[in-house]
Amino acid sequence: MQTTAVIVSIPGHQDYVVRIGAGIRRGLGEQMRKCPAVERAPKVLVITDANVERLYLADVMDSLKRASYTAASIVVDAGEETKAVDVAHEIWDAMADLGLTRDCAVVALGGGVVGDLAGFCASTFMRGIPVVQAPTTLLSMVDSSVGGKTAINLDAGKNLVGTFFQPAFVCADVDVLSTLDEREWTCGLAEAAKIAVIDSDDFFFWLTEHADAAFARDPEVVAEIVSRCVVFKANVVAQDECESKGVRECLNYGHTLAHAIEVLSGYGTHSHGAAVAEGMRFAGFLAQERLGSDPALIDAQGALLDSLGLPPLGWTAAAEDVLSAMKRDKKARGGEVRFVLLEDVGDWAVCEVDDAALIDALERYLAAEREGGAA
Repeated sequence: MQTTAVIVSIPGHQDYVVRIGAGIRRGLGEQMRKCPAVERAPKVLVITDANVERLYLADVMDSLKRASYTAASIVVDAGEETKAVDVAHEIWDAMADLGLTRDCAVVALGGGVVGDLAGFCASTFMRGIPVVQAPTTLLSMVDSSVGGKTAINLDAGKNLVGTFFQPAFVCADVDVLSTLDEREWTCGLAEAAKIAVIDSDDFFFWLTEHADAAFARDPEVVAEIVSRCVVFKANVVAQDECESKGVRECLNYGHTLAHAIEVLSGYGTHSHGAAVAEGMRFAGFLAQERLGSDPALIDAQGALLDSLGLPPLGWTAAAEDVLSAMKRDKKARGGEVRFVLLEDVGDWAVCEVDDAALIDALERYLAAEREGGAA
């Protein structure tokens, strides 16, 4: 498989490379020596979780040592609960004990949880230490490792405390995806589907055509998915790094309901991707009512999600509880909940929905979920 390099160019920041290929984690140290932001780092701290440690930490540590880096590692528990203030505090203390300085580097080796947590700790310790993202899940490769969002969770909601902090380099080794279980695999496919829908007819119809191969983890198809997603996200972030111009809001498609599901169900009950897929279905339901979107478009989105192993969750809750969770979401403005809705593939709009209308829509949608049918 040929290695692909996508250059992310964001105004006001040094360009960085997202390298996509098979087995490239074993050359991470060598690649870092070619990266101006971390090439002379006197110390490198690798942050990973207990699951990734036993699979890939040795490869990465060996690579760093071969490149003559002085490297140490921190292993945290796996799971969404790790994105917490107390865990971040432990990492900050460890950074201080290791004597890390601003010219050192942090490597985030893991999925979205590790990437968000390590990126947040790196961005805040000494007001910023360069971070290298080495994603190990499909979700983190297609989404969270690129673009600079870092975060931890609060009891009140997901990702409520965070920073925008661009990585110095991203190493996406698609070989590691073979160890993911089906839950984690489809989690990443949900984010790929989200990007395909908001990107273009070309990507949407390509993914629809290759959905079975994607679900079956065909290596060439998977590499193409990662590459397409990274190119799309890099372009969006280049236009709107800090979500201040309205462009980057498209990346929240499906996430308004998704985050409410995660909060109300308990983090980890449903995968983030499964919750996003459900959020996309609800957004489609709203789009038909609010924007008059073509039902055939929403059906095509649902068919794609089904083909990728993401059927409706059958999840339900009191509409008032869902609304309350949505109002605590960081995307809410002036007390009103905002949704990214599709007018067509690649054509989206941000819509505010007042409480009464949203309660009514949720009640009808969730009633259909309880009955096991489509809204």
